Amino acid sequence: MASEPTVRTRAPLRSLGALWPLLAAERGLLLRWLGFLALSSTATLALPVAVRLMIDHGFGAKDPGAIDRWFLGLWLVTAVLAAATAGRFHAVSVLGERVVARLRERLYRHLLRLDMAFFDAHRSGELVSRLSADTEQIRSMVSSSLSVALRSLLTLAGSVAMLVATSPRLAALAAVGIPLVVAPIVLFGRRVQAASKESQERLAEANARAAEALGAVATVRSMAREAHEAERYGEALQRALGVARRRIGIQAVLTASVILLVFGAITLVLWLGAKDVIAGRMSAGVLGQFVLYAVLGAGSVGALSEVWAEVQRTAGGLARIRELLDIRPQVVAPAQPRPLPPRLRGEIRFEDVRFSYPSRPETPALEGFSLDIRPGETVALVGPSGAGKSTVLQLLLRLYDPQQGCVRVDGMPLREIDPDALRAQMAVVPQQPAIFAATAADNIRYGRLDASDAEVERAARLAEAHDFLVRLPKGYATWLGERGMRLSGGQQQRIALARAILRDAPILLLDEATSALDAASERSIQHALEHLLRDRTTLVVAHRLATVRRADRIVVMDQGRIVAQGRHEALLAEGGLYAELARLQFVDG
Repeated sequence: MASEPTVRTRAPLRSLGALWPLLAAERGLLLRWLGFLALSSTATLALPVAVRLMIDHGFGAKDPGAIDRWFLGLWLVTAVLAAATAGRFHAVSVLGERVVARLRERLYRHLLRLDMAFFDAHRSGELVSRLSADTEQIRSMVSSSLSVALRSLLTLAGSVAMLVATSPRLAALAAVGIPLVVAPIVLFGRRVQAASKESQERLAEANARAAEALGAVATVRSMAREAHEAERYGEALQRALGVARRRIGIQAVLTASVILLVFGAITLVLWLGAKDVIAGRMSAGVLGQFVLYAVLGAGSVGALSEVWAEVQRTAGGLARIRELLDIRPQVVAPAQPRPLPPRLRGEIRFEDVRFSYPSRPETPALEGFSLDIRPGETVALVGPSGAGKSTVLQLLLRLYDPQQGCVRVDGMPLREIDPDALRAQMAVVPQQPAIFAATAADNIRYGRLDASDAEVERAARLAEAHDFLVRLPKGYATWLGERGMRLSGGQQQRIALARAILRDAPILLLDEATSALDAASERSIQHALEHLLRDRTTLVVAHRLATVRRADRIVVMDQGRIVAQGRHEALLAEGGLYAELARLQFVDG
């Protein structure tokens, strides 16, 4: 029995290793950034030496022009630092943008390949949040925090080395305070990490709630539930805000502790150094150099403490992305798929199929389901809601795999066929067609992306969509809006029908394809359906008598099983469930 995809959670900081392949793919930018980083760090570490030389040789020199030369040298070091910093910023900023773009594309492609069971268990708003908010944090870390962290580490290492070289005794005294600085970073780091991940989860929950309400805005407004949805979203935001405030509080305490301890230690060392200058054991320039290196080192530690919190937060977001990337779909192409002919004959066979949706494993949607469909035959599936009619179409599309039994097309088990190759030879007209935020022509062309404008118009004419399309403000070039909200339900289904006509696939699946049409509209497109059904195998899930009567065979389903099958007249004469459905639903007959 299939189960919900398992998620392998890894340690958040370990998840940062997933960034390396993305960084390595941008080798040129990475090397440029590291080069400018090394140059800017070297210039930064050279500043205290320039200051010492200026103090000891410029101020005390008898040559009045000496101080000009030392100040010029100091300015040249500053100019190198400015140019290197600008180059580093540009390189790392572009690097961050490219890395995140690559990561978003990889994640999006991965999501599109996951099983339908995954989408049954996850809200689209949450997934969009991971594509946007979580990846945006990674961009910020790569283009800012990572650069600051590496620059601070280099500056800290250089400062420590120069502190020891400048005055070993004062450096030894400064080293005593290092454990006091490291302790709060270790103490608060894990708490920041946990709070950061929880904060991202609460934000994703709020985004999912907003996306759900905005996606059903017509229902929300028609039920006068704007205030209710705003309150629900506000509550979700308050939960996210509460976690964020806790994280910020922990981070603030960490930053304050590090600054207090670091600069307290600097003050102590400066006091001891001042006594050495007064006693003649050290020059003023050397003390100035030591203090500057101490300030650089302390600033680096302070920056690292802040960056560490950012890294913890980003690691949490990346861990959530890795959780998605670690999920492996169950419905995949075999290692060596069986090749399909350019056009299938359209023979379909279900052999003792048993299937339960992963979200409802205890409730079979199909039980002992067997059905043979001849090439070119039109078979209608009828039955009460929940009988398993649409499940048959989803298994044929291989959106799911059955837990028992086999589904074959032209004698080949679907598990031995590449799902993409299989679906390329099928056309679907669903009950609720997907209309994209694109032009009318592009929506029809979704059935076959390389179709010409003339082919698109021909498909629209056959679907009885041409007349209303040319009356739109820009005709076929009219933007239909999100989910086709500018069109009526019947117009949306005609777009979907035109898409299927354009696809010209040997197997056609109609899932309540005329449910949104009024009687007049349905009659006007019957000849379009007749054209579409010709010379292809068709499975029709329908309640409308007109569609059912034209079927070569009607299969009556109840509770996932076939209870009767035959022609319309024979089933009516037989009585049973079909006759009862006809009496209740097909009163037009």
